[in-house]
Amino acid sequence: MLSNYSAAVAERHPTAATDKFERFTYIAIFFHWGVAALILANILIAWQFPLVHGPLRAAVFQIHKSIGITVLLLSVLRLAWRMLNPPPPFANTMRAWEKESSKIVERSFYFIMLALPLTGWALSSAADLHVPIVLFGIVHWPDIPFIGTLPFDTKLGVYSLSVAAHHLLAKITYGLVALHVLAALRHQFIKRDLVLARMIPSLARPRPFRDLRDY
Repeated sequence: MLSNYSAAVAERHPTAATDKFERFTYIAIFFHWGVAALILANILIAWQFPLVHGPLRAAVFQIHKSIGITVLLLSVLRLAWRMLNPPPPFANTMRAWEKESSKIVERSFYFIMLALPLTGWALSSAADLHVPIVLFGIVHWPDIPFIGTLPFDTKLGVYSLSVAAHHLLAKITYGLVALHVLAALRHQFIKRDLVLARMIPSLARPRPFRDLRDY
């Protein structure tokens, strides 16, 4: 579908006529913003851990775990949807290095969306002071089966490794989120193209034309 903006550009600049606006499906958009909101919420919750104590601390940890498992489940569904519904092509306004960078960041996010909750699940399953995961206080979520059968020393090693990996992945997430947001803002306010509109269709509106390939 050609947006009003793309049509206006095509009329005034025939060389840009091939720059069609193709957005993601609404289901893909839901997965994107839903998972993003949950990950950001879990980051904010994790920052509160040193400030809470007693029963409130246990409740906050349960919420953190519940959101993490939800991210894991949604990410699996998101990957399945993506395999069945390929994303729209990159905008013609994007240079080769931008496209490759976008692919790397995207793959890194998919890795994080799976690995971060999996390491959290693993450390919860291997913790010496075992507290069962109850999703949002309703559904009991099992431990990773094989971890519970490990010898104590091995389980302790799994716990330590899982904690270290979980913290490292969280720091990587901070960097990826910052990079992703900055890239989106660059496309929206500097290049002024339709890249962000693929995930926020309401942004696809006519704008003054610029030679975007100069940036």
